[in-house]
Amino acid sequence: MQLRQTDLLDFGRRTKVCRRAGAFVSGLLLSGALAALTAPPAAADRIENQVAVFSALDKVTAHISKIEVELNKTATFGALKITPRACYSRPPTDEPKTDTFVEIDESQVDGSEKRIFTGWMFAESPGIYGLEHPTYDVWLTKCEKPIRTIAEDNPNAGTVAPSDDPNQAGAAAAAGGNAAPADQIPPDQDFRRRVRR
Repeated sequence: MQLRQTDLLDFGRRTKVCRRAGAFVSGLLLSGALAALTAPPAAADRIENQVAVFSALDKVTAHISKIEVELNKTATFGALKITPRACYSRPPTDEPKTDTFVEIDESQVDGSEKRIFTGWMFAESPGIYGLEHPTYDVWLTKCEKPIRTIAEDNPNAGTVAPSDDPNQAGAAAAAGGNAAPADQIPPDQDFRRRVRR
């Protein structure tokens, strides 16, 4: 069998096309995987809370106060009236992210009120998203009193994870699968792993 020069050129063109197509497909797969990894968490991951906790600085007296305000209620700090409308946090197992939508009004000398802040405050970056006023600074520190807990969302939250120790697994199976209360577990069979050196 004789190879002609045109056959070699055709082979070279085909391999370039195959390489480009393979690179294109792998690029699509890689970009899809990166998009899935960097996608923002689902709205179900955030926890809605009933109380927003702020810290407030009075610059005249250099006094810092902790202010706890229920949603849609108003708290007063000096001439400021602070009203949080929503307060969200994340489960303790996730990266911390606490935010609140808040409205802050300032009482004027004539008795009227002037809205000086409306927007989101983020506890993780108080220097950027807090209120900076000539007399007062206000920033979010945390959200408290969740409306629902993670345990309510997870029906299997009350079950104990299986142990790696075969003796404990056999004891649990012999007891009908029910885990004993923590005060009835002997100290040599607690569920924490011990580091051996």
